[in-house]
Amino acid sequence: MLADKALDLFSAYLKTRNSSELTLAAYQSDIIQFMEFSAHELGIETESLEVNQIDKYIVRSYIGQMTERELKRKSIARKIAAMRSFFKFLCREEIVSQNPVQKIATPKVGKNLPRFLFQEHMEKLLEASNQDEKNGLRDQVIVELLYGSGLRVSELVNLNKPDVDLDGSLIRVFGKGKKERIVPLTEPAEEAIKRYLLQRDDQQEALILNYKDMRLSSRSVRRILDKLEKTAKLNQHVHPHMLRHTFATHLLEGGADLRSVQELLGHKKLSSTQIYTHLSREKLRSVYLKAHPRAK
Repeated sequence: MLADKALDLFSAYLKTRNSSELTLAAYQSDIIQFMEFSAHELGIETESLEVNQIDKYIVRSYIGQMTERELKRKSIARKIAAMRSFFKFLCREEIVSQNPVQKIATPKVGKNLPRFLFQEHMEKLLEASNQDEKNGLRDQVIVELLYGSGLRVSELVNLNKPDVDLDGSLIRVFGKGKKERIVPLTEPAEEAIKRYLLQRDDQQEALILNYKDMRLSSRSVRRILDKLEKTAKLNQHVHPHMLRHTFATHLLEGGADLRSVQELLGHKKLSSTQIYTHLSREKLRSVYLKAHPRAK
């Protein structure tokens, strides 16, 4: 089977599994790059490449080329994972008889601890918006939801008015793979949402709008946080996911159990949540080194 056709089938399969558009685009990009390399190695046009022409030697050459180009281990590991999933699917569908990536080792990737804001810095950010203005109230809603409910930026911008239950202090969120979860709404977030909606005179279903009264984009949220960061004089870059990291870290520091935090974040695996326990330990160590006379 032609590689292009095989990729179309694989993409259709990913869609049935409710893979996000970002995941789908990343898989397609990684596999297309690999196909182009494979065709070049075989001395043929990419359009003529058949998946059964690809063997483990081509895979190893591709990894060697990525290493020579000094790609980061994380990027190489991601590309290998995409190729492995692609050929695993082709084997299951009996399109190819062997998976040329099956025995290829994935480079070990060290875990980077996610950055978060300390309590005093978070308070400054929460106080940075001018709530006497319509856009100021909107900006306050953004910060309150990212930090107070631990939302991803994609979840935030896709919220609709009916998703917010102000009486029950809850929000319905659609996360990765369109998986639904219910998360609590803080009292300050409720107040900010009520005031923001009272100021609006549009008929839009979206909860958060831009200055043209259209649904706000993820990019706009990043720009808004950049502005608030400067107003708060934090002297550190604040991105939307950083507030989600801060949400999880502050919960654990406050005594929340790991399983509850996992559910609130919408993580499939507990291992994805466990990284925040390392963050708490790092903070404890920092406090210890600064405060204990024997640690100096």
